[in-house]
Amino acid sequence: MQYTGDQELYRVLDELQISFDYYEHPPVPTVEEASRYWKDIEAGHCKNLFFRNHKGNRHYLVIFEYTNDLNIRDLEQRLRQGKLSFASPERMARYLGVEPGSVSPFGLIRDTGNHVRLFLDENLKYFKRISFHPNLNTASLVISFNDFERFLRWTGNTFEYISLCEQDRGTN
Repeated sequence: MQYTGDQELYRVLDELQISFDYYEHPPVPTVEEASRYWKDIEAGHCKNLFFRNHKGNRHYLVIFEYTNDLNIRDLEQRLRQGKLSFASPERMARYLGVEPGSVSPFGLIRDTGNHVRLFLDENLKYFKRISFHPNLNTASLVISFNDFERFLRWTGNTFEYISLCEQDRGTN
């Protein structure tokens, strides 16, 4: 099968022996639009936000289950980096190799200097499977949570679980 999205990503997943389920859908630049196509997919579906600090010298990828809201002010206080701003399309392209609407932790394959630090909502640990775009918003990939963590360790990027959102624990 020919998959849409980042072919380099599929090569990496194959090398890491990470299996995934692939779901193609029309372009969906927001999780709200994407949720229409997820209704029959058992997984924790993630929202991925890419920020920079006020100086523009630090970048953060923040991941949480899409039905929850992020308290950005609380995150700013924890990081002690001043006010956070959404990263520009140019920064998304430079550090993750993605365009707006396609932000994904899979973009970390492009962050060869490990400039991006990840913060994951600790409640994601309760999902057996989670889904992300394959660096293009015309499909969703579902992988096991254990394989996701293995992928993150492979990237070499720093990641940390913190309480980002209030939510019920997933059981998918």
